[in-house]
Amino acid sequence: MPFRLLAVHCEIVARACRLASGVLLLVAVLVLCAAARSEAQEPPYFVAYSHAMEEPGNLEISMKNTAASPKYGNTFGSATVEFEFGTTAWWTTEFYLSGQTTANDSTVFNGFRLENRLRPLLHEHWINPVLYVEYENLNAADRSILEVVGHDGVQDYVVPNRIERHRIERSLETKLILSSNIRGWNISENFIAEKDLNESDPAEFGYAIGVSRPFALAASPRACAFCRENFTGAVEIYGGLGDTNGLGWRATSQYVGPIIAFSVPRGPTIAFSPNFGLNDNSIGVVYRFSVTYEFQQIFGHFHR
Repeated sequence: MPFRLLAVHCEIVARACRLASGVLLLVAVLVLCAAARSEAQEPPYFVAYSHAMEEPGNLEISMKNTAASPKYGNTFGSATVEFEFGTTAWWTTEFYLSGQTTANDSTVFNGFRLENRLRPLLHEHWINPVLYVEYENLNAADRSILEVVGHDGVQDYVVPNRIERHRIERSLETKLILSSNIRGWNISENFIAEKDLNESDPAEFGYAIGVSRPFALAASPRACAFCRENFTGAVEIYGGLGDTNGLGWRATSQYVGPIIAFSVPRGPTIAFSPNFGLNDNSIGVVYRFSVTYEFQQIFGHFHR
């Protein structure tokens, strides 16, 4: 089974990148050739968000991949291309494209997300709030699992693509992000509310909590690729909290997962995380993998 998951994971990286990215990936390649590169500074969470914002004028490009084999369903892999731009010091905007492929089924382009994060307090505080608003235009075959809300569960990932790809869901998602940096540790709590705009379903709720810390806070006196400060460890826990018809843990899915991230000097940040389902309504194991580049002052470079 692990080899099968790996094969599907490699296939989604190849197929979904072409299917979901198109022209925007070509733009990313041009930026890669033209812009200076720096390391991503955000904690390496896959679901939770911290109060770290993109530097104004910087562009971060990330490929987030997910692979899983749900009970009674086919193994699937999903790829999401993320473009994050620092509009101002207090405003970060992101654009996502997602696609997935399912074994013994098909490959599907899922749609897009447009996200904005606003940080009202720029200086560092004991607790740093961030407001998050996202518009989603996705079909029901989406397998990115970038959040879990309401009564999302393993049953959502076993329906054939030929049925789910025709159900278009347009929704508005909001988050209250609370984040703190304490002695090298980052602790982030996210409270999620999501409402379908084209359906009469009740509003759904969820959460995500992340804790992270670099392996070393001080840089090594000598240059090295595998120094401790280039590695970050983290843990995420996330899940649904029901909906307006019934808040709570009943009939929800819950996950927890360790994360290891490696920031290549003058290169990308690579992260991996196995997420473990905590109840029968969850997928047993969800494997996550990401590669992230951050490019400095891209428009200033083109202007020069």
